[in-house]
Order: sequence, then structure tokens, then C-alpha cells
Amino acid sequence: MAITKRVPGNTDIFSGLIRIHVLHHACVEGVFGLGMINELRRHGYKIGPGTMYPLLHGMEERGWLRSRSTRIDGRMRKVYLATRAGKKTLHEAKSKVKELFEEILVESHHAPESPRDAG
Repeated sequence: MAITKRVPGNTDIFSGLIRIHVLHHACVEGVFGLGMINELRRHGYKIGPGTMYPLLHGMEERGWLRSRSTRIDGRMRKVYLATRAGKKTLHEAKSKVKELFEEILVESHHAPESPRDAG
């Protein structure tokens, strides 16, 4: 999966975050490929259609999203909405992300990062 966020070579770590991001938007409103590519770019992710569309299809195969065709800006687009399983998955992911964030935040307050550790 060709996903980058500011630091080349760290693509694997961001793929789960992108899925969470997609699920979030699919719970709030329908999403489509180009719209999500643009949304993710606003957040610093560089993701192209060759990555986004297989990601959406995979999330649909897992049962997290369902699609329907609709006309947007005069074009037919496949719009994805979160399913009940997708909403549950997002809820669980939010809990895990919050727990990790809090752990990272607490640890960073207890042990300042030395220049040796940063590289």
C-alpha cells in the first residue's frame, strides 16, 4: 500500500490510521474515492487512486462499508457508507487510539526524548 505522511518509508504504520479516517467520514456522511483522497491530502497523507480504491473495496469486503451509486457534481460515483459493523469497528478503534495516545502522552511527560533516541 503506497501511503506516505511527511516521512517517506513509514507507509505501513499509517495504513490503519487511514482506514480509521475513512470509517469516521463514512459514519458521518457518504464518502467516495476522490473525495477521500482530497480529504486525506488535507491531513498530509499522499495517497492515490491505485491505493484508495482497493482500500475502499477491501473495507467493503470486510463488511465495514456498503456502497451505492449516486450522482455527484454531474458524475456517477460509488459512495460508501459505514455499516453497523463499520460503526462498531470505528468505536473500538477510537478506544484503542485514545488509550495509545494517553500512554504516549504520559510516557513523553515522564521521560524526555534524547537526541540519541529520536533517530
